[in-house]
Amino acid sequence: LILVLPLIVLAVPDTCSLSMQFHQKELTLPAYKRGCHLITDKVLAAVGPELRGLSVGLCNVFLQHTSASLTINENADPDVRRDMETFLNRTVPEGGAAPWVHTDEGPDDMPAHVKCSMLGASLTIPITGGRLALGTWQGIWLCEHRDRASGRSLVVTLQGQGRG
Repeated sequence: LILVLPLIVLAVPDTCSLSMQFHQKELTLPAYKRGCHLITDKVLAAVGPELRGLSVGLCNVFLQHTSASLTINENADPDVRRDMETFLNRTVPEGGAAPWVHTDEGPDDMPAHVKCSMLGASLTIPITGGRLALGTWQGIWLCEHRDRASGRSLVVTLQGQGRG
């Protein structure tokens, strides 16, 4: 069975394309201890003025590493972040509990790569009225999967319709 959906083409007036904006910033985060950390405020501090200038659009947050990850989750109760770290460590074991071949960089390295692939290295968040359209209890997390990680680099890209 093959399902074929009709192609929908939207006509966009030329005046809309004139106010399309793109902004991109690289953000370097300090080294975090292993675990899940709320970084929403750091992302907003990096792109706040540009974000406020957009009426509608998308924010992409990209992590330039393979042993940490990004996700959106609970922003109020820190126990949720601790529980997530516990779940990830039980799901992806380290050392002799797992048959990893890639062990040259330590027993936490290959599990960190697996966790990164599970959660992902990028997020896309809608922009509405100059703000990230996160839910009340949602925040951006950096999940650090290494015991001795260095700082982490993010590329934050905003694209959208200018306000006004």
